[in-house]
Amino acid sequence: MADALTTLDISAEFPIVNTLAFFNHAGVAPISARAADAVHEYARQASYSAYVKASWYARARQVKAAAAKLIGATGEHEIAFIANTSAGLNLVARGLDWQRGDHVVITNVEYPANRYPWEDLTRLGVRVTEVAQLPDGSIDVEEVIDAITDRTRVVAISHVQYASGFRIDLKPIADMVHKAGGYLCVDAIQSVGAIPFDVHTMGVDFLAADGHKWMLAPEGCGIFYCRHDLIETLHPAVIGWMNMVDAANYGDYRFEFERDARRFEPGSYNIPGILALGASIELLLEVGMDHVWSRINTLTTRLCEGMAAKRYRVFSPRGDGQRSGIVSFDPPRRDPSNSASAKQIVADLQKLGIIIVMREGRLRASPHFYNTEAQIDRLIDALP
Repeated sequence: MADALTTLDISAEFPIVNTLAFFNHAGVAPISARAADAVHEYARQASYSAYVKASWYARARQVKAAAAKLIGATGEHEIAFIANTSAGLNLVARGLDWQRGDHVVITNVEYPANRYPWEDLTRLGVRVTEVAQLPDGSIDVEEVIDAITDRTRVVAISHVQYASGFRIDLKPIADMVHKAGGYLCVDAIQSVGAIPFDVHTMGVDFLAADGHKWMLAPEGCGIFYCRHDLIETLHPAVIGWMNMVDAANYGDYRFEFERDARRFEPGSYNIPGILALGASIELLLEVGMDHVWSRINTLTTRLCEGMAAKRYRVFSPRGDGQRSGIVSFDPPRRDPSNSASAKQIVADLQKLGIIIVMREGRLRASPHFYNTEAQIDRLIDALP
């Protein structure tokens, strides 16, 4: 595994390095060359022979197995394909049997996909509590735990926050919500593919993540994890032909849901998306997630040190266990009431072929393992 990263032909696997210094993997990442090849092969096969010689659905099972390995799930039976993270989170928000007076805990800095599905439950009499981000960009685990009551059904939280890059310790939260009889639902789009992840060690019950960020796959295809003993606890949010037992026996109408994660897949797959997702996940597994994270950590540390020398203020918490692939930072003497300078920096860098973004008024850079130290230095040198 150690040799895979050393021998990887970066420019072949990620041809974007030949044209751009791309640091927005927390946004929409470039897909790997393997993912692109998978889409091209799908298009060729679909145009020449349709499905006649295809084995796409057998391949989809392999992709589920690879996704399970990536997040530490027991196996493919705990994985469903989803169109996006929102769809996965809604499987939980729409799938549990909610009662008036039930309670959900979120934070006040979640990406909207992990806020609105829970906020919508207030129409059913569900109470939603927000835990506030601290001034340093972190979220206090103890405050999340203190917010849990005996009516808490779900704590819904991002493993890594999209704007600050703060990574939270999920295990103590899982332990407490489980004691209350509830569940931990994680938006993992900003961590899976960047940071080693193990749903069982962390105590995660449900997880959703689209593939277009750190998993280096196209938009519109992701994974949903449901702990195997909870699968029948969730009523499918969308009902179709494919989430039924013996689905291919079309004329034998049998209203009986699958007993594994297939019960959350109502209809035909996004085959090209799944093939591309599988190619990129297998690349990540080939390199090894420990090596992927080590590289990301090295690159973001170099970036933070370089920015400090130029008097930029790093907002992202950088303590042990808090770091992620996201670095959020402010220009020198930033005026909080005016983000024009940050916008201008983003625009000027793009003209130089250096891609970062602005989120919540701050600059945000998010390098992946294939980026180089030279590219990081190029970004630092280009910052005004």
